[in-house]
Amino acid sequence: MANIALKGVTKRFGNLTALKDLDLEITDGEFFVLLGRTGAGKTTTLRMIAGLEEPTSGQIFIDGQDVGDWGVAERDVALVLQQYSLYPRYTVRENLAFPLKSPIRRLDAATIAQQVERAAKTLRIDHLLDRKVDKLSGGEMQRVSIGRAIVRNPRVFLMDEPLSALDAKLREALRTELKNLQVNLGATFLFVTHDQVEAMSMADHIGVLNEGQLVQTGTPHEVYNHPLNTFVAQSVGSPPMNLLAGKLDKGKALIAEAGLAMPCRAAPAQANAGSSLVFGVRPEDISLEADAPGEARIYDIENHGVEKILTMRAGETTFAATVAANSQVAIDETVRFAWNPDKIVFFDGETGNNLQAG
Repeated sequence: MANIALKGVTKRFGNLTALKDLDLEITDGEFFVLLGRTGAGKTTTLRMIAGLEEPTSGQIFIDGQDVGDWGVAERDVALVLQQYSLYPRYTVRENLAFPLKSPIRRLDAATIAQQVERAAKTLRIDHLLDRKVDKLSGGEMQRVSIGRAIVRNPRVFLMDEPLSALDAKLREALRTELKNLQVNLGATFLFVTHDQVEAMSMADHIGVLNEGQLVQTGTPHEVYNHPLNTFVAQSVGSPPMNLLAGKLDKGKALIAEAGLAMPCRAAPAQANAGSSLVFGVRPEDISLEADAPGEARIYDIENHGVEKILTMRAGETTFAATVAANSQVAIDETVRFAWNPDKIVFFDGETGNNLQAG
């Protein structure tokens, strides 16, 4: 396996800057998830590591070696795409064997058969080896696609939203399988997605991309609980963090548009009384209580089985709260609510930056 480092990487396509001065390090054997919206530069990053695109400036290192002059084959990385890169008229066995038949590898038939069997067993598709690919389900085809990557034991696995075309239940099952596969192989995975649930559930570390710039890296816990700015706060979490514009006054958060005065923990020194702030609060840190200081009307209810997600409205402000599934609430009901003052995150009202980061 291998570690990957990008240093000062910029990529331009004509007048469009897809990546700007990107510094990124992925350690050997790590499951790293690059999270970003469409157009953030995620796929471009993968393609440059794979050697399919050249950076406009900057360097890419694999195991400490500058691979700028290396071809795709020399880098020995495996790219798994959202679209299944399979030969539909071939059997699963033939598809898995295909990457091993390159003249560069010079493997005999017995070795190829052994590696195909091992990859198939790892992915639990050994019972499908003699079936044509065009007879498989979407989940089975994606397993075969991943199998084509692991069969040749590459230095690095690059995965470009490989689960996004699957239904919700299958995505959940394959998330677990992919993470277990990475742990069992001890492999280096770089997985890109726009789905924060995938990022939070699989990653050892997450990198959040916004318009070609890396905004924050950290463990899922760090990125979730200590977002560096409002963009990260809303990129991670389902539902995302509530962001409420207001000011501080005598230890309380005044949110004028909502008509709220809510208790706060000790504010950072930069949060001067009267200055423009954004108060960040996670939906799970809001609770319904009879004598609570806040009042709101329930605008919508999503029943998720184990919990309910309430959309609440106070004045002109809408925000989300997560409550127990057995909570007796109804749309248009007026409720009292509190938030956990110790969990409030203070963001600068002008820049959006976390005033406690650093």
